[in-house]
Amino acid sequence: MSSSVATKAKGKAPQPLSDQDISQIYSRMQSEMQGLAGKIGELEQEADEHSLVLTTLNEALAEEPDRKCFRLIGGVLVERTVKDVVPTLQSNRDNIKKVVDSLAEQYRTKEDEFDAFKREYNIRPAVRP
Repeated sequence: MSSSVATKAKGKAPQPLSDQDISQIYSRMQSEMQGLAGKIGELEQEADEHSLVLTTLNEALAEEPDRKCFRLIGGVLVERTVKDVVPTLQSNRDNIKKVVDSLAEQYRTKEDEFDAFKREYNIRPAVRP
């Protein structure tokens, strides 16, 4: 949160920010948004991988539910049956999607804050010839 926003919340008059402070806040906000976007992409990819595995395992579940399969848990390969693994994978995928939704909401909030900050300090992208 920018210091001007923090001082407004306390009821004091906002102190003007120096150009260096504005630049640092701008860079920090941009970095936070990039970090969130990266994490969202990473988790979406993981959810897609879960879906791909589930597609394959659902076929095996229909034909041979007691077929053995292997699952990597914390770096340890564990033998299970398809009927044991499928519900766990579905739950994991659903939880990952919930986290992605939560991070996307955080991203939108940060984006709104970033846009407000840019408007407040009249920050526009430099036009290159």
